[in-house]
Amino acid sequence: MDVALVESPVQLLNVLEWAHTRTSGLLDRIPSQPTGSAGRVDGRRASDAGSVSGGGAATPRGITVVVLSPTDPMSRGQLRRMAELARDEGFTVHWQEARGGAAVTLRTVRELVPLLRGAQRVVVGDPFSRYVQLLLALVGTKELTVVDDGTATLQYVAQVARGERLVRWHSRRRMSVRELVLAPVSAAARRRLSPSAAHEVEVFSSMPVDPPDGIRTRPNTYAWTRDRFGPPRLTRGADLVGTSLVETGVVDPEQYERAVASLAARHGATRYFAHRRESTEKLRRLAARTGMEIMRPDLPLELIARRGPIGRTVLTFPSTVLHTLPLALAGTEVTIMACDIAPEWLSDTASPRAQGFLAAVTGTARGRR
Repeated sequence: MDVALVESPVQLLNVLEWAHTRTSGLLDRIPSQPTGSAGRVDGRRASDAGSVSGGGAATPRGITVVVLSPTDPMSRGQLRRMAELARDEGFTVHWQEARGGAAVTLRTVRELVPLLRGAQRVVVGDPFSRYVQLLLALVGTKELTVVDDGTATLQYVAQVARGERLVRWHSRRRMSVRELVLAPVSAAARRRLSPSAAHEVEVFSSMPVDPPDGIRTRPNTYAWTRDRFGPPRLTRGADLVGTSLVETGVVDPEQYERAVASLAARHGATRYFAHRRESTEKLRRLAARTGMEIMRPDLPLELIARRGPIGRTVLTFPSTVLHTLPLALAGTEVTIMACDIAPEWLSDTASPRAQGFLAAVTGTARGRR
């Protein structure tokens, strides 16, 4: 049995993509990317309850998905919809209320460790997650797969290759007291998330990763998404994809709103697809300033776009969708247009790594449509 730990809708989508690729036999027909070279890639409602003691029940595909539920309402809503799709595919989905203080964390660990120890493979979507790192440190050596969690996958592979501590690219603060306390756990998990002579790590990704020795890469082509949805109806206008770079402290709010207004006017964009982490107040200001219709998707954008309707032109800032939408929309006439982040848009709290990382996200997606 395999166990997947997910904390976001995109992570759960990519677990479904990984399982579809594996069970359809594509993993046997698609060779691993050569080590050292970049990888090239030319639903029912979830219950809030359910025990996992005793190891849980295996699905026909032998995968149990554990949702470590976040607290923000938009993420929870999208995760519930993704959990419905996963259940419809025949997976066992366990919804774990994992946030709420030390007592909740201890209860979650007590419930999940027996399940994870009985698993042959552990699939994770966010190697930077302290929750995931804690669980990995407690369950010992298992076969390990990291599925895409967006552009963070690029940072994860690069940091593993350099032997660095796993730190999110937009973080610039020093280690907190809590992180210092958890440092031994994080170090143990980092060793588990790094390849060694004793174990190999698999990365299932749509991103152009450049893996070190011991990391086996498999291309995520969004075959499940294309099989289940679409092709979409195309509208005459343009759509603009929002980003949470303001919420993460990378981009100045006023600069972002001014840029969105300029892009909407220049390209005739009529709809703004909000990121699930964007604040309601910011979206309200954007609607008033641009006249665009604000869309709050109930599923990851790859599924929304494939289901349609979607604009013939989709504008997006540097983000994962520059890499994923061309795959999900393969065979359609949609053009994905990258909009760079100008250096003067960065906030005073932005990490020194931010500009280079965002430029790399856009640069590695050039040529995809």
